[in-house]
Amino acid sequence: MNICMAHRGWSGKAPENTLAAIRLALEEPAIRAMEIDVQLSRDGVPVLIHDFTLERTSNGKGLVKDHTLQELRELDAGSWLDEKFAGERIPTLDEALQAVKGRCTLNIELKATSDMYPGIAEKVLKLIERHDMKRQVYITSFDHDLIRQVRKLDADVTTGLIVYGRPVLMMEQLQEAGASVLSMGYPYLTRELAVEAIERGCQVIAWTLDDPEHIRTVMAWHPDVQICTNHPDRMLALA
Repeated sequence: MNICMAHRGWSGKAPENTLAAIRLALEEPAIRAMEIDVQLSRDGVPVLIHDFTLERTSNGKGLVKDHTLQELRELDAGSWLDEKFAGERIPTLDEALQAVKGRCTLNIELKATSDMYPGIAEKVLKLIERHDMKRQVYITSFDHDLIRQVRKLDADVTTGLIVYGRPVLMMEQLQEAGASVLSMGYPYLTRELAVEAIERGCQVIAWTLDDPEHIRTVMAWHPDVQICTNHPDRMLALA
């Protein structure tokens, strides 16, 4: 049965990358995985937020990396979606790990390049180690160099490449980066590539599928393709 992965928590019902969205996803036993996005505050604390700027998902302004954790924690990260989420904060990765531990797989996307956030790989790995969650997480990124860096620091953590597009020699790129997860934008993922990757021992994530017909189509390719969606209820209704 295809794994249902809640994109940025249950972001179809709660503000993305907040503890509210994470808790909603955890309340549904059929959601077996969750994706979150991680950046660093100015003082080097891993926090959950997707955009490099604050305007879309909070009442803040400017770049995430220019604000200290304290400054980020003072922002409202919920009202933009619905007033009932007023006061929801930008959470730390530490808080997210505490909430998720032992309950589902966590796909941690590093929203960065190694140059943009020096030390992000070490900081994230340290938290994963502290919570004893190596077997429960994937670390993924668009930045292949950053994934290679993660692998050098800790060969026991599962890593993956995020791809939007259809690059050549995809399997070779995964091998070269030491990655065993292929997270690909679903418009570019094909049945052939998904099956090949799975047969070679990789995990395959298709993102972000919200239309039930698209979900149904991709689920039919292979039972091991993981479906990353903002609306897990739409996928679960198809089961």
